[in-house]
Amino acid sequence: MKKLNTMKKAQGFTLIELMIVVAIIGILAAVALPAYQTYTAKAAFTEVSQSATGVKSAVEVCAQISSALAKCNTTDNKEIAALALGATGAASVNTLTVTGAGIITVTPTAVNGIKVTDTYKITPTMANGQVTWAQSGGCATSGFC
Repeated sequence: MKKLNTMKKAQGFTLIELMIVVAIIGILAAVALPAYQTYTAKAAFTEVSQSATGVKSAVEVCAQISSALAKCNTTDNKEIAALALGATGAASVNTLTVTGAGIITVTPTAVNGIKVTDTYKITPTMANGQVTWAQSGGCATSGFC
C-alpha cells in the first residue's frame, strides 16, 4: 500500500479579508451616524411642534367666537394661557407663548441635538371666517420644521 502524503487545506479568513470587512463597516458607520443623529433630532423636535397643537386649536376657537384674532393670546384669554402653561411640561419644551393676534412661539430646551435658537413660530391669519397658519422661526433654518 502506498501512503500518500496529503496536506490539510487551511480554513478561515486571511488577514486582508478581515481588514476589508472592517473597512467596509467603518465606511457604512461614517455615513449612517450623521443620518441617525439628524433623524433623532427631528424626532425630538416633533415634541416641540406638537406641543403647540392644543393651543393652536384654542386660538382657532377664540377667533371663531370673537370673529377676530386680536384677543386670542395668553394675556386676554384664560383658556389659551392654561393650555400654554400645560404645554411647557414636555421635556423638549422650555416656553410656549401666545402673543399679539394669536402668534404662537415655542422655545425648545437644548436636548437631543435641538438648540434653544430652533424656535417654532406659527402665525395665524383669518380670512372669510377661516384661520390659516404660517410657520417660521429658527427651526426653518435648521430644517426641523
